[in-house]
Amino acid sequence: MDTKTKPDAYGELIEPTTLRLQRLLPGPIERIWAYLTDSELRRKWLASGAMEMKVGAPFELSWRNDELNDPPSKRPEGFPEEHRMQSRITELDPLRKLTIVWNNSGDVTFELEPAGAGVLLTVTHRRLPDRAMMLKVGAGWHMHLDILVARASGKEPPLFWDGWARLQQDYDRRLPA
Repeated sequence: MDTKTKPDAYGELIEPTTLRLQRLLPGPIERIWAYLTDSELRRKWLASGAMEMKVGAPFELSWRNDELNDPPSKRPEGFPEEHRMQSRITELDPLRKLTIVWNNSGDVTFELEPAGAGVLLTVTHRRLPDRAMMLKVGAGWHMHLDILVARASGKEPPLFWDGWARLQQDYDRRLPA
């Protein structure tokens, strides 16, 4: 991708069970790395959970999506107020790459690269178990990354649950059946 080109907000299947999303964020790269690795900063756009920055280190992620907006949007039926997941760091190249095992739904790689005054973040979620999970994960990553862009840019983030519900329908139309 040319650094002048803004990445498409929608994720794309790059393999049958692998979804990739990209966002251009304001730099510097150290600041965006902190949004990935610091529990308090990560909580503001994704999930909290202290990480020991070492390959093999286990940690727990805790999602509280209702807290991403004030006031929160309405949580869909069947979703708990909090979701916890055991994870483990499997690859680490500080300021460039972080890969974690994502419990029973594959693994996720975050890659950062300079893009002019900004930072290109690429999120690759591999080994998604089925299409239903792919639709939820696609919409979830899309919204979480939109919130990260807003937070990193000092703007009010979009409503998580409202966007997630709409995007799940979009991903259903965009991703092959």
